[in-house]
Amino acid sequence: MPIFREIPPTAGWTLSLKNILEPGSLEQDFKNYLGSGFAQVTYSGTAAFYLILESLKTKSSKKSVVIPSFICPLVPLAIKRAGLKVLVCDIRRDSFDFDQAHLENICADNHDILAIVAVHLGGIPVGLEAIKQAAQRCGAIVIEDCAQASGASYKGKRVGTLGDWSFFSLCRGKGLTIYEGGVAVTDNKELAASFAEKFDSLAKGGFFSEALKIIELFGYWIIYRPFFFWWVYRLPQLFWEWRKQPLRAVTEYYTLDFPVHKVSGLRKNIGHANFWRIDKEMANQRRIADYYIAGLKNTPGIKLITESVGDASNYPYLTVIFEDSTKREKAKHLFATLGLGVSQVYEAAIT
Repeated sequence: MPIFREIPPTAGWTLSLKNILEPGSLEQDFKNYLGSGFAQVTYSGTAAFYLILESLKTKSSKKSVVIPSFICPLVPLAIKRAGLKVLVCDIRRDSFDFDQAHLENICADNHDILAIVAVHLGGIPVGLEAIKQAAQRCGAIVIEDCAQASGASYKGKRVGTLGDWSFFSLCRGKGLTIYEGGVAVTDNKELAASFAEKFDSLAKGGFFSEALKIIELFGYWIIYRPFFFWWVYRLPQLFWEWRKQPLRAVTEYYTLDFPVHKVSGLRKNIGHANFWRIDKEMANQRRIADYYIAGLKNTPGIKLITESVGDASNYPYLTVIFEDSTKREKAKHLFATLGLGVSQVYEAAIT
C-alpha cells in the first residue's frame, strides 16, 4: 500500500452529481422505500433522534430512555439534551444486540421508560421481536436507530419499519449522503403530527451553516477517494494522536449544542438523485463482506459479528471481536499505517 493512500473505513459512496435537478422529494423517496406515511429530512441523524424525543415528551410524562451499552456517543448526548434520563442495558458478548435478561429486568423494575432504542449497529439488524415485547410490557415505544443500516432487513422486512419511530443518517461515509443529514420516519399519524410541530418550532434556517455544508458536500464529491482521503482523515488523526486527544483523533468529540437546522433544497435534491443506488450499493457491500467473512471465519482468537439467519445486513463495515485485547492492539498498530480501511468502531463503550 503506497504512502498517502487511505481506503475509507466505512462503505460510503463516491458521490454522483448527475440528475440533481430532476424533480422529486427525498422525503417521498423514504416513504415509498419504507412504505411509511411520514418522513422528514433533518440536519443530522442526531437531530432526527433529538426531535423525536422532544415530540414524545409532549405525549408522555415518562423520562427514561433505554440504550445498549455500546453505541454512538451522540445517542446519549441527544437524550441528555432532551432533558431525559439514560438507562444503559448490557449487550451480548458476541453481538450488538441487547442482553435480553438484563433488558427484561430493566423493564420489570422501571415504570418510567419512555422509549427503548434498538440500534442496528454496523448494519446488523438486532432482535426486534424481543425488544418490542419488552417495550409492550412496560408501555414504552421502540425507536429504531438505522443510522448505519440503510437497506438492511430483519426477517424479510426493512429496518426502519418495525418500530414506532426510526431515524436514519445521511452523514458522509454512510452510503446515501448529503454530507450531514438525517431522516425521521414513522407510520403513526399522531406521532407524525407531534413531530411536525416540534420540527417547525425547533428547526431554524441556519443560512451560514447550510452554506458551509453545501461547500463541504462538494468537497466530499472530490476527496472521497483513497488518494485524497489520507489528507482529510489520516493526517488529522495523526495530529490529534500527537496532541494526546484520542476522541478528536477518531472524530468522536461532541458537544450538546449540535445543530438542528433545516436542510436546503439543493442538498435534498442531491440525496434524491442518488437514492436509487441504495439496493445496488448494498449488494456490492454484501459481496465484499462475504469475501472477508469467508477469509476470516476460521481464524483463531476472533469472532465476527454477522447477520442472523433470515436477516440481511448492508455491511457498511465488518466487525471483528478479539478474544485477547493485547492482540487487538497489535492488530490496530499493524493496520494504522497501511491505509487498508481498518479502524476501531468506537473509542470506548458508553457505560
